[in-house]
Amino acid sequence: MDAATLAFVATNRGYDGMTINSSRAALLLASSGALLLAGCVGSYGAEAPSAAAAPASAAPAPAAKPAIGSFGFDTAGMDRTVAPGDDFYAYANGTWARTTVIPADRSNYGMFTVLDDLSKERTRLILDEAKGNPDSKIGRAYAAYLDTATVEARGLSPIRPWLDKIRRTDKAAMPALMAEADRNGVGHLFGGYVGQDDKNPDVYIYSLYQGGIDMPDRDYYLKEGERFAKLRADYVKHLENVLTLAGESNAAARAAALYAFERQIADVHWDKNDSSDATKVYNKMTIAELAKAAPGFDFTTLIRGVGVKEDSVLVAQPSAFTGIAKAFAGAPVGVLRDMLLVRSLDSFSGVLPDAVAKQTFSFYSTALSGTPEMQPRWKRAVDFTTGNLGEAVGQDYVARYFPPETKAVMDGLVKNVLAAMGRRIDALEWMQPQTKVKARVKLANFTTKIGYPDRWKDYSALDIRADDLFGNALRARHFAHDDNISRLGGPIRRWEWGMTPMEVNAYANFGMNEIVFPAAILQPPFFDVNADPAINYGGIGAVIGHEISHHFDDQGAKYDENGRLADWWTPADVAAFEKAGEALIAQYAAYEPLPGEFLDGKLTLGENIGDLAGLAVAYDAYQASLGGKPAPVIDGMTGDQRFFLGWAQVWRRNHREADLSRRITTGPHSPSIQRTWVMRNLDAWYDAYQVKPDQKLYLAPDKRVRIW
Repeated sequence: MDAATLAFVATNRGYDGMTINSSRAALLLASSGALLLAGCVGSYGAEAPSAAAAPASAAPAPAAKPAIGSFGFDTAGMDRTVAPGDDFYAYANGTWARTTVIPADRSNYGMFTVLDDLSKERTRLILDEAKGNPDSKIGRAYAAYLDTATVEARGLSPIRPWLDKIRRTDKAAMPALMAEADRNGVGHLFGGYVGQDDKNPDVYIYSLYQGGIDMPDRDYYLKEGERFAKLRADYVKHLENVLTLAGESNAAARAAALYAFERQIADVHWDKNDSSDATKVYNKMTIAELAKAAPGFDFTTLIRGVGVKEDSVLVAQPSAFTGIAKAFAGAPVGVLRDMLLVRSLDSFSGVLPDAVAKQTFSFYSTALSGTPEMQPRWKRAVDFTTGNLGEAVGQDYVARYFPPETKAVMDGLVKNVLAAMGRRIDALEWMQPQTKVKARVKLANFTTKIGYPDRWKDYSALDIRADDLFGNALRARHFAHDDNISRLGGPIRRWEWGMTPMEVNAYANFGMNEIVFPAAILQPPFFDVNADPAINYGGIGAVIGHEISHHFDDQGAKYDENGRLADWWTPADVAAFEKAGEALIAQYAAYEPLPGEFLDGKLTLGENIGDLAGLAVAYDAYQASLGGKPAPVIDGMTGDQRFFLGWAQVWRRNHREADLSRRITTGPHSPSIQRTWVMRNLDAWYDAYQVKPDQKLYLAPDKRVRIW
C-alpha cells in the first residue's frame, strides 16, 4: 500500500472492504474485499433521465418508481419457506443466494459488488472519452494501462534498474534501501505513514508498524490445519516462481530460506486483537529510544531516508520491532535481497508483463480467495487510474452521476439518525450523567461528508505519460509518499477524503471526528429517493448509524469530543460497556460459518457494535420520521417488516469458500449472514415477525445485547 492509503486505513473504520480499525497497527489487517451488492444488475444500473423543464401545458408526470421492486425491495429474492425466526438472512435472501452465480473474476458477489461493477462501467465511459485527449492526465494514465503491446515488449526492463540495485546492496546499506523501497511502495520489514497523533490530533506524526511477512496475517504461518498447510506450500511455490521470473538461480532453496525468515518474524508479530487496540498501539518514543529498544537495525537511516525530520515517532508494536530487528541482524544478506526482489515484483505486478501479473494473481487472489480469473484489462485499467488519480476522475463522475438532490436528501437522513443517537445516549441506563454530557458534545462535534470533497486534490505535480505505464506507477507512488510525508509540521487537512466518490463504502474517522459517505454507495439498494422510507432507513440509515456508532465502539469510544485518545469515561461506564461487549463477543464467537472455523468475536467486536447500534439507531430514526402515525402496509408487509428486509437486502452476498475462510481469519467484519443476524438483539424484530422461543435465532430478552 502507498503512504496515502496507509494513513487512511490506519485511522478509519469503514462499512466493509478496506475498513480496518482505528488503531495504528490495524494496518496489518488491510485486506481487499470490498462489499459488493447484488440482485438485478440491470435495474440497479439504470441511468436516471436528465431533468428538463416541462412545458406549462404538460400533463402531470407519473410518480417515480423505485429502482427495485414495488417499494425498493426485491421480493423475488426471498425464500418464504424459511421462517424469519429460524434464519432471517435466508428468509429475506434465500432465493437470491441459491440462484446467483459468482462471476469468475470475483471472490464473492453481492449487493456491494453490483454497485462496484456499475461504478467501474461509469468510470470506463469517462476514461474511454478521456484517453483520446492528449491533454487529459486521466486519459493518458488509462491509455498507458491498456497498451498491453508496449508492456509486453518492454518486459522487465522498466523495473530492472531497481532489481539490480537490490542485488548489489550489502547488508549495511539495507536500511537506506528499505527507505527507498518505502517511497517506491514496496513493503519490507517495517511499514510507516504520517497520520494524526492520537493523543494530540491537531499535530501530524510519523507512525511505524510491524511488517516482514507477506501472507495476510501471522496465523497463516502459525496455525495448524490442512487449509493453512496447503496455503503455506502454495506460498513457498509462489516465492520460488517469482524468483525464477526475476531470473534468479537456485530459486527453490532460496524460497524456502525466505519463508523460514518470514516464519521467524511471524513468531514475534502481535496478534490481530492486540494490534487493533488503540491504547496498546500508542507508543510514542524518540528514534534513539526505538533504536535502543530494538537493537540490530538502523532505524535512524530508515526514518530519515523516508523524509522524516522529527525525532518523535509512534511505534505500534514495540516488542515485535525488537524481534524483527533481531531477525534482521541474524539474516544473510541474500535472504533480505530476495525479500525485496519478490516484494517488488509482486507490488508492481499489475504494470508488468502478464507472466508476472498472473503469478501474483495465482497466489494472492486464487489461492487465498478462490478467484478463478483475473479481471479483464479494462477493469484493471480503471482501478489503476482511480487508484492514482481518484479525485481527478471523481470530479467527472460526480458531475455525471451524482444528482444534487441525492446529497440534500442524504443530509436530512444523517441529521435524523444523529438526532436518534442523541436520544439513545440520553436514555442510557448504564452511562453516568457527566459522561452523557461529554458523549452529547462529541456527537454535536461530528463533521459529515457526503458524496464528494469540497476541495479536490491537486495532481499537477504528477507526471503521467501515455507510453510509460511502469513509470506512471512509480511516479504516482513517489507523489503519494511525498505528499504524505509533507503533512509533517503542517496543519491538519480536514478537507481531505480517504475514499474517492466512486467507492461503494463509507467510513468513520476518529481523529477528525467525522463520518463520510462517498457518492457511489448512495444508490439502490442502500438509498433510493423513490423507495419506501422503511427500506432507506434499513439500508443507508443503518450505514449512517453504523458509522456514527463507530465513534462509540470498543475503540472509537476511547476518543473524546476533539478526536483525542483520552480517558473520558468513569470506571462504572467502562465496566458496564465492557460487560455488554463481552456478551456480544460470546454471541459472535459461537457462529461457525465454515466447519471448524468460528468467528473471532473480539476481533469483530467494533464492527458488530457498529452493526448493532447502527441498526437500532436507524430504527429509532425511522419511527421518529413517521411523526406518530402508523406506517402504511405495503404488499401485506408492515413498516417494521420492511425496515428489517431493507437491512437484510444490502447484505446479500455469496462467497467462495477460500474467500470466506480468509475473512474469518483476518477480517474485522463478520460475514454477511452473521451481520444480518444482529437484528436478533432488537425487540422490534421479534414483534415485527412474531419470533417464537423455539425458533433458532430467538434470544431471551435478558440475552439480547443492548449497548447504545
